Amino acid sequence: MSRWSVGVQAGPVIYHLAEQSHWERARRDGIYARSTRGLSLGEEGFIHASSAQQWPVVRRLFYGDVTEPLVLLHIDESRLGSPVVHEVGNPETGETFPHIYGPVDVDAVVDTTVLRPPHA
Repeated sequence: MSRWSVGVQAGPVIYHLAEQSHWERARRDGIYARSTRGLSLGEEGFIHASSAQQWPVVRRLFYGDVTEPLVLLHIDESRLGSPVVHEVGNPETGETFPHIYGPVDVDAVVDTTVLRPPHA
């Protein structure tokens, strides 16, 4: 795993799995606006995120067939300009997930971890 870090974390951290090309584009543009695999923020309406306990399960269930590395974004909620709403993501269990209702400024990403396949 490789890491990219911008400094000390100040607030609660949530996580987002990003494709490398999308994260590289965000670093150039200053904002990240992908919701999840195959969907933009505009298409989904929010960016999917997870807790520290949830992201490994999300990786396995939704990215298990991906053969490229993924980038785990460590997002400091206190640095976000977009609101975060914890909403039920699985109606069967009632488990809630953080949803970011707007783009993520790259300055809110306080660390990254490159995750090499396999993701399952």
